[in-house]
Amino acid sequence: MKILIVDAQGGGIGKQLVTAVKKALPEAEILAAGTNSAAAAVMKKAGADHAATGENAVVVCARQADVIIGPLGMVIADAMYGEITPAMAAAIAQAPAARILIPFNNCDNVVVGVEDLSTGQLIAEAVDRLLALAGR
Repeated sequence: MKILIVDAQGGGIGKQLVTAVKKALPEAEILAAGTNSAAAAVMKKAGADHAATGENAVVVCARQADVIIGPLGMVIADAMYGEITPAMAAAIAQAPAARILIPFNNCDNVVVGVEDLSTGQLIAEAVDRLLALAGR
């Protein structure tokens, strides 16, 4: 299973996702796509099998992934303080992969009806959903 983890800014969410996914599914191949080099480097250091940076990396990796995991903003153009380009958002939204979107309420994007959970709780729930997709 190829899992694409997308993150922006400093890559902190991506780092936590990479660590949790590697622990839960050690055999999975993790592709980390950072919208910037700092995010990609942090995810690579956390254990991602491959890391790449920028718009084209997100577009290409989205086509290759079985599952894409990241903040909800990754499918909203100009989200994450402008680091998600329209091409990135479209590539992720149109990818044949399953998407696990983590609902962080920031950057003027608020998801109503979603319980306000800590980052750790959201990461754990994302991994639980991934395990369900993997049939475990």
